Amino acid sequence: MPKIIECIPNFSEGRNPATIHALIAAVESVPGVWLLDRTSDFDHHRSVLTFAGDPEAVLEAAFQAIQTATQLIDLRGHSGGHPRIGATDVVPFVPIQGATMEDCVRLARQLGERVGAELQVPVFLYEQAAGHPDRTRLEAIRQGGLSGLAARMAAGLNWRPDFGPARLHETAGAMVIGARQPLIAFNVNLNTADLSIAKQIAKTIRQSNGGLPCVKAIGVALPSRGIVQVSMNLTDYRVTSMATAFRAVHVEAAKAGVAIAESELIGLVPQAALDQSASSLLQIESFDSTKILETRLAAAGSSQPQASATPTIADYLHALSAATPTPAGASAAALAGALAASLGTMGARIGKQADPERTLRDLAQRLTALMQKDCEAYEAFSEARRLPVDQIDRPLLLAVALEKATAVPLAIAELACETGQTIAAIRMQLSHAVQSDLTVGIILAIAASEAGLHTAKTNIKLQRNQPVAVHQTQQMAKIANRLEELKGLCYTPPPST
Repeated sequence: MPKIIECIPNFSEGRNPATIHALIAAVESVPGVWLLDRTSDFDHHRSVLTFAGDPEAVLEAAFQAIQTATQLIDLRGHSGGHPRIGATDVVPFVPIQGATMEDCVRLARQLGERVGAELQVPVFLYEQAAGHPDRTRLEAIRQGGLSGLAARMAAGLNWRPDFGPARLHETAGAMVIGARQPLIAFNVNLNTADLSIAKQIAKTIRQSNGGLPCVKAIGVALPSRGIVQVSMNLTDYRVTSMATAFRAVHVEAAKAGVAIAESELIGLVPQAALDQSASSLLQIESFDSTKILETRLAAAGSSQPQASATPTIADYLHALSAATPTPAGASAAALAGALAASLGTMGARIGKQADPERTLRDLAQRLTALMQKDCEAYEAFSEARRLPVDQIDRPLLLAVALEKATAVPLAIAELACETGQTIAAIRMQLSHAVQSDLTVGIILAIAASEAGLHTAKTNIKLQRNQPVAVHQTQQMAKIANRLEELKGLCYTPPPST
């Protein structure tokens, strides 16, 4: 698999079309690089380019764009709403396909060394590439703007740049280069010109002030439009989604008597983040990526039959009985749910009920897939627990892994409930002999759902991310209510036929 790296440089220019086009041309001049997106904003006075490709090609394209920005952008006459310390302000590298974070750190260091030596611009490394603990966070480097950075550089060795001269470039300032995971730049515009409202909302919702985890936020004026903006960076959408961030802004804006005008994305966004937000806003239960047509088609197109590699029930039971952490309880619950759905499929076929048959076949497939997903989720959680206790991102990685390890048994419980209810609906229309088999199916579905809930309740006790814990606890309550309804259906004897 070829390595693909994404680069998202931010330039302090959003008003001069000639300069913006020159930056784009610099990127596109390098073979093996695809310019994926460009966003320019007049009020922020900022442009963001997104491109990807082979690591070495991406490195060269980044340097060419930085060199162009250094030649054309003069910060001495710059004014804009977005914080900045350089003509090229920040250059992150992100692993996309077949690449690792170590690959991105290597690129960040190579680019920083070249910029410092050839362009004489001081470079500070941040995030995963940071060379000093005080400079991991971008906002720490930007604190106080250019003057604040200049003062810190003059004050002590802790603020010597990683590469380049120990003084600001006369026109290009300084630069931040690093490696990070995907980030979503998400803004919400408010129907007011009162900047203090946007600043207060940003202060309330950002993590640094006790707000939403993995959210950075500032208030920005948009004078060309007569409104203000809450500008956010979601550093891990799996922890705080766009929908959660949007709702938080909406709630705080409503308290101030202000309506939301619109929201906007800067750069690109992972498909999974849109899936997550869409399902949340529409309140779709048990949503996952397999419900997306293109995802399902892609999976079908890439799969190759490997009958000889398909594990048998005997293989699975042998693995289940082994003295290993996986497979275990939730995986077994998924198997029980899949058995229930298969019994239901039999009944639907006997009764020639096409729609329930399709539904139950799909449920059986999804529950079967969750048998393996539960193993993967638990193993990811175990891996996170093995991280050094002093690793700075260990709590976040644990919370994310635990969220997944809880989400899988919740999905098992939800799908098992749906299976039991579907079986109960068709059981009434079949012969007494088949009704007996389908009652067994409902009993298996109840057991699968109860087992999934039990596992989820056990896991969530370890969750330290309160918004995630609250959300998943609410999911449990809904499933528990459906489970009680299913029990009533199971033990109500069907009429004789």
